[in-house]
Amino acid sequence: MVETDTRPADTFPRLLLQHAKTRPVRPAFREKDLGIWQTTTWAQATDEVRRLACGLAELGFRRGMNLAIVGDNRPRLYLAMAAAQALGGVAVPLYQDAPAADMAYVLDNARIDFAVVEDQEQVDKLLEARATVPGLSHIIYDDPRGLRNYAQSGLHSYEGVQALGAAHDRDHPDFFAGEVRAGATDDVAVMLYTSGTTGKPKGVCHSHRALIATGNTLAEFDGLTPDDDVLCYLPLAWVGDFLYSYVLSHIVGFCLNCPESPATIGTDLREIGPTYYFGPPRVYENTLTQVMIRIEDASAIKRAIFHYFMKVARRAGLKLLDGRGGVSLVDRLLYGLGELLVYGPLKNVLGLSRIRVAYTGGEAIGPDLFDFYRSIGINLKQLYGMTETCVTVCMQRSGDVKLDTVGKPMKNVEVKIADNGEVMLRSPGLMVGYYQRPQDTAEAIDADGYFHTGDAGFFDADGHLKIIDRAKDVGRMADGTMFAPKYIENKLKFFPFIKEAVAFGDGQASCNAFINIDMEAVGNWAERRNLPYSGYTDLASQAPVYQLIADCVEQVNADLAHDTLLSNSQIHRFLILHKELDPDDDELTRTRKVRRRFIAEKYAVLIDALYAGKQRQYIETQVKFEDGRQGMIAADLEIRDVNTFASATPPADARKAA
Repeated sequence: MVETDTRPADTFPRLLLQHAKTRPVRPAFREKDLGIWQTTTWAQATDEVRRLACGLAELGFRRGMNLAIVGDNRPRLYLAMAAAQALGGVAVPLYQDAPAADMAYVLDNARIDFAVVEDQEQVDKLLEARATVPGLSHIIYDDPRGLRNYAQSGLHSYEGVQALGAAHDRDHPDFFAGEVRAGATDDVAVMLYTSGTTGKPKGVCHSHRALIATGNTLAEFDGLTPDDDVLCYLPLAWVGDFLYSYVLSHIVGFCLNCPESPATIGTDLREIGPTYYFGPPRVYENTLTQVMIRIEDASAIKRAIFHYFMKVARRAGLKLLDGRGGVSLVDRLLYGLGELLVYGPLKNVLGLSRIRVAYTGGEAIGPDLFDFYRSIGINLKQLYGMTETCVTVCMQRSGDVKLDTVGKPMKNVEVKIADNGEVMLRSPGLMVGYYQRPQDTAEAIDADGYFHTGDAGFFDADGHLKIIDRAKDVGRMADGTMFAPKYIENKLKFFPFIKEAVAFGDGQASCNAFINIDMEAVGNWAERRNLPYSGYTDLASQAPVYQLIADCVEQVNADLAHDTLLSNSQIHRFLILHKELDPDDDELTRTRKVRRRFIAEKYAVLIDALYAGKQRQYIETQVKFEDGRQGMIAADLEIRDVNTFASATPPADARKAA
């Protein structure tokens, strides 16, 4: 049954009803289950939301309450968000890979009474968290496998709640429509927690108005239509997924495709062939790593063909993609042949053959990585934003893309640079505020309505914004020249053998670095050379691996030597950490951003060893295992010196800027 509402479609529930009326049989969701894609139409989705919302109301969910959502990308979890919003509640998605203790903090901070979760794993974590969060009274699960003998109070199946809702709907047929009508566009629609790079995560509250305004701008910017397809694979708790999946599907009416599991994303991506794609840099890094591993495993002839045509792509691909001239007839013909032999098959294997536009954001992407995708014909563009701004602040327009900028400000977004270089902005997509933290909200948004991003940047001559680094992380070397660690780390992570890097140099005479090797890429490299190893720590300590990483570092140094602002930031010494940096050990955020200060404190003995000129340093590190146990990893780490190169002489204006 589709409701009729004469009010403007200015909330997500009213947008949902609008799609159910105008495109009832068009697909709203596809989900791969047991190897088969199952489709849910807009009319079916609306009916599911109606029954779930009525069921939640029967259990006691009321306007103004917060509903936690935990699990992988599943249609029912997206529909649970819609059900909460239909009742005037707030959806609060949590990171599904977070341990129970981390979830307990958010559940308590957000005052969660109700939670909808995916499966037994998440039920177990929430039951554990409930010991310290007594307000969590109802847990609703989607997948019943393994839960048959669970008898805890407040535990409900998704189908059971919908059955309650169907009965409630029969008894109160006007209830659902009345709740949707009662919603206001300025009501809070979702609460998204920040990654917490500098402290405890904060709940960012966004209204329907802000999210819909931002979504309309994005849809207009790239001409999105109901015929577009998106693969939903990013964490539900990340603002990128909420905006590019949930918000845009409600505004445009396209289909959200949910993979069978995180392990099948590559296969599902190829089967769906999305037309619109968004991912943080780490996704593109991981994909490129897989490509390079496969190339290394290929025959000598195939490797030679690949590397030859990649040279052609770097020479001509970017100009052809942007419609610029300056490409000779020979290069055009060679690029066409490369599309037939290399680029086309590669895009098909990656599932990117139908991509019209792809975006990356969340943190800076390495220019070399960016160049790779665009050179093979993928219209990859950068955007700039954060959770507090509904992501969108600046975006690159097709045909006006620069490798080292994030584009121009979007429609109705005002951006200015403070005297200290900090980027500040006002926009319709700005958050309502931090949940129950008025002081933090007042510190973030000044009296003129400008949000202080904490990022350092500047506008170039063409009006493009260039982000240097987090303002608090940009420092000075001992000689006074600029030190931007993230810029250096991104250059290191372009290499498939390097998964993470942390650079140090603020106030120092030289730049030094920690390196995490990519276990899969380096493991593959070692196996092809018959190099035995027993695990990460063993592989990371071996001399051939150190030499492999040293070669990568020296290539970065050679590139930095030509950077007029950062040539003095070349890496002098590095070590390979004995363990992978891990969100469970608080070294990374759930979105895999480096917690730089925490790492500097935790591994202070290693930093001291780097700058003291030591050749080795012993360390013991406490780690958390997946089952919650704690243990120790000990290692005697080698510290390697690497070659640096003569710096290019900066022009006068660059020296002044530095």
